Amino acid sequence: MHRYRSHTCAALRKSDVGSTVRLSGWVHRVRDHGGILFIDIRDHYGLTQIVANPDSPAFKLAETVRGEWVIRVDGEVKARTDDTINPNMPTGEIEVFAREIEVLSAAKELPLPVFGELDYPEDIRLKYRFLDLRRDSLHKNIMSRTKIIAAMRRRMTDIGFTEFSTPILTASSPEGARDFLVPSRIHPGKFYALPQAPQQYKQLIMMSGFDRYFQIAPCFRDEDPRADRLPGEFYQLDIEMSFVEQNDVLSTMEPVLRGVFEEFSEGKPVTQEFPRITYDDAMRKYGSDKPDLRNPIEMQAVTEHFAGSGFKVFANMIANDPKVEVWAIPAKTGGSRAFCDRMNSWAQSEGQPGLGYIFWRKEGENLEGAGPLAKNIGPERTEALRVQLGLDDGDAAFFVAGDPKKFVSFAGAARTRAGEELNLVDRDRFALCWIVDFPFFEWLEDEKKIDFAHNPFSMPQGGMDALENQDPLTIKAFQYDMVCNGFEIASGGIRNHLPETMVKAFEAVGHSRETVEERFGALYRAFQYGAPPHGGMAAGIDRIVMLLVGAKNLREITMFPMNQQAYDLLMNAPSDVSQAQLRDLHIRLNPAKKEL
Repeated sequence: MHRYRSHTCAALRKSDVGSTVRLSGWVHRVRDHGGILFIDIRDHYGLTQIVANPDSPAFKLAETVRGEWVIRVDGEVKARTDDTINPNMPTGEIEVFAREIEVLSAAKELPLPVFGELDYPEDIRLKYRFLDLRRDSLHKNIMSRTKIIAAMRRRMTDIGFTEFSTPILTASSPEGARDFLVPSRIHPGKFYALPQAPQQYKQLIMMSGFDRYFQIAPCFRDEDPRADRLPGEFYQLDIEMSFVEQNDVLSTMEPVLRGVFEEFSEGKPVTQEFPRITYDDAMRKYGSDKPDLRNPIEMQAVTEHFAGSGFKVFANMIANDPKVEVWAIPAKTGGSRAFCDRMNSWAQSEGQPGLGYIFWRKEGENLEGAGPLAKNIGPERTEALRVQLGLDDGDAAFFVAGDPKKFVSFAGAARTRAGEELNLVDRDRFALCWIVDFPFFEWLEDEKKIDFAHNPFSMPQGGMDALENQDPLTIKAFQYDMVCNGFEIASGGIRNHLPETMVKAFEAVGHSRETVEERFGALYRAFQYGAPPHGGMAAGIDRIVMLLVGAKNLREITMFPMNQQAYDLLMNAPSDVSQAQLRDLHIRLNPAKKEL
């Protein structure tokens, strides 16, 4: 028999009754039932119940074992009685009667519980992550992550993509987030950078004559952490294709990611045909470029109903500024004064003056609008609003007014708030869509200049003609995002593969030809020697896994994450290094002095 085990702790079934077996694993818990000891032993695969009777030669040692000790158990497989069968365990029909126990490794008193799913301070969980990972839910999440990545690889290979690896040590990128810099010992005073993404490399792979590239790519960005992005590093399913238009990329990747969601959704419905929503429509309907389509609320412009009305606050704004619009946020079932007042109070807590509203209720045989706005604009306009918004008895609508560019984020937050408060959001499905036609440029008010709105390497719609003859702020990009349940889970674009068009786009934001040649020399040179039209995207693996397993933050699906302060409590990183190491790298530290 093997030194440590003949079976895993998930392998034994009723067909094994009568067999002599050997198991090894961690003591999950110990229970004393009237002098008979029950020990649940756990390994990577599952859990088996061990029984130690007082007349067993193993009983004396069994009395000493404690939680998370590692033990070996030899014993006989027996069937459980009908009243003790555990249908929730694969091994629930059997138990092993111990004949011999060996302690392979004892455990000190635990700094955090492993048995159960107790909420425990994050700093302790991360410092002792190797214990935290033994918890059932976290262990399952990590295994799900591995299976999801394997499914992505399988599906990409099945449709003709080839996985290529790109460098980890590369050049610093002047665009996007901050780089992690790596000093060079061999080249004093010079630095490598960890890649923010394989963007330029994957385009260069297309320049090199390969086709249909993909990679499970690590990406490194020195950014502040947030709930849906870990500090330091993240992983993405990175792809690029040659000789494609936007529709080719979308129609290729939609079934891949739909299939991954269906495979791991545990029966939850998944959108079959992803809607393609323009950026402008997404902002007007949902107040966000990553809308949660499980929320059925769609905003509408209702400016005409308030123009020249008795509600002078809105009417005067409309009359005095052509940019002013009034948007309605219809709220089915929200037609109570108490709910409307709560929404108004929430708006004030968000720094807004308030949130105008109308709610509709039956008065005898008549359906009437109630609230200050209804009184001011009169019954005819109130009824016209109700008809346009498709509302009825017991429903409400909330209103925001001003320049949409300034209030759109707040309106989107109000839509989300109303949907959640009224329980309108269908949480038991995965609602996916594409957002397309993003702006190519945006106006930076503080700097009084235009800049790229998204990826500077995307092709502008209309190409060189648009760059030369069109208002830059009206140019759209061949840029697209995939969104699921309010999270951006993928982003991509058709690339600008023409060198003169590339230069013209960068000149529009203030970069000269010389700057482009210097900062993006590899791509610029490659474009001079026959560049195929190409495009691609990258899907965020961490966010996809988080959605599929129902985790609340990315630390619950990452094996060894940093904390919110970008500190690795397990490995104590970042850490000090020796003077000898610094001398090898030709570096002298000059930390900023703390102000007294």
